[in-house]
Amino acid sequence: MKSVNTGIGRWQGAGMMATTLLGTGVFILPQLTVEMSGSNALYAWLLLTVGLIPITYVFGKLSSLFPHSGGPAHFVEKAFGKTAGRVIGLMFLLVVPIGAPAAIIMTFQFVQGMINISGVQLLLAELAALLCLFYINRKGIHVSAKLQFLLTLLITFIVMLLFTFSNEQVVMQSDTTLSLDSDKILSAAGLAFWSFLGVEAMSHLANEFKKPKQDVIPAMIIGSVIVGVIYLLSTVLVLAHPNDQKLAIIGVFNHYFSGGNYIIGILGTAGGLATINVYTTSLAKLVASFAEQKVLPKPLAYTNQYNVPQRALICVLSIMATVLVVTYFSGQDLEDLINWVNGVFVIIYIATMCSAWVLLAAKHRITISLGFIACMALAFGIGAHMAYALLLATVLIPAVEWQKRRGSVQLANNC
Repeated sequence: MKSVNTGIGRWQGAGMMATTLLGTGVFILPQLTVEMSGSNALYAWLLLTVGLIPITYVFGKLSSLFPHSGGPAHFVEKAFGKTAGRVIGLMFLLVVPIGAPAAIIMTFQFVQGMINISGVQLLLAELAALLCLFYINRKGIHVSAKLQFLLTLLITFIVMLLFTFSNEQVVMQSDTTLSLDSDKILSAAGLAFWSFLGVEAMSHLANEFKKPKQDVIPAMIIGSVIVGVIYLLSTVLVLAHPNDQKLAIIGVFNHYFSGGNYIIGILGTAGGLATINVYTTSLAKLVASFAEQKVLPKPLAYTNQYNVPQRALICVLSIMATVLVVTYFSGQDLEDLINWVNGVFVIIYIATMCSAWVLLAAKHRITISLGFIACMALAFGIGAHMAYALLLATVLIPAVEWQKRRGSVQLANNC
């Protein structure tokens, strides 16, 4: 698929990266990790932020040297062949049935904080949001890049403002004895990993940068560090201000100001939709890339006048809509959905670290090793929820091999 240089610069890229990572979880995940592990959540976020730096660097290095809309699938294919690359790419695609409902459910928790909406009305609102994403994305990524950067600044400002006003309360919290439980830390880190799902999405968009070799790595590192700090501060705020609000961060905001339901609600909703927006774009590009390789139907490779793979975009959003409907009628536990998604991405990240070992110069191997260790620690923290990812791999590997052999037979017959 031909890519178009839309002129995304270093800071725009950092803004997109940060907004993607902040997204649905910035005002929710700290609360979930505190509920899971108490004060151990602080150590979990710190460990996760430090562990993601080498992973982010490796993704950035691969993206700058091998920019491609296929992202991790392309890296793995270059290192280990088409079968491995296609398995990773299809795993990324097949995580949508789990990830999309989780992201949208989290996003619309903020909507419910502002207006009384539930049941079928809530489902219709979620489907309407997907329709809006179609109209945004059909004109290309550059339409939303500046808006996402502004959104990142607003979210960062709110968190820093609350942290500044609550300084005395935070000091009092720091004077208490913090527990240290390695199992709880790893479990919380496994859940919190959702917050950093976006590193690989940016690798799909490397071709959108004006100067990918110069700007991709700094943009990804800057975005990751900003996000790690914000999540850590948000966790401190939740620990220092226990309250009975469904969304604890709203209780923190209302402790010092008023209108938290609307201010946090608007930012949380916009951040969540921005995350889904970037993932939708990335997935559409990956679908089109596979269509060009004849892994998926060829018509999905079609691009419109803005050079956007419109049919692939419609396909991705249609799948999301279908799964939302199924999820609504079947019901799902949010934390299970998050951990199932995290398990798939841990496998994708491990495969990317392995491909980096093959593709990058030997001087990068210490960083690659640190990234691999961080991935394995996350897999341990996710625990039994890794089963979904392992099941996908078990099914996809023989399926892709069968398709590959079938294609070879057809080619031989044509000759």
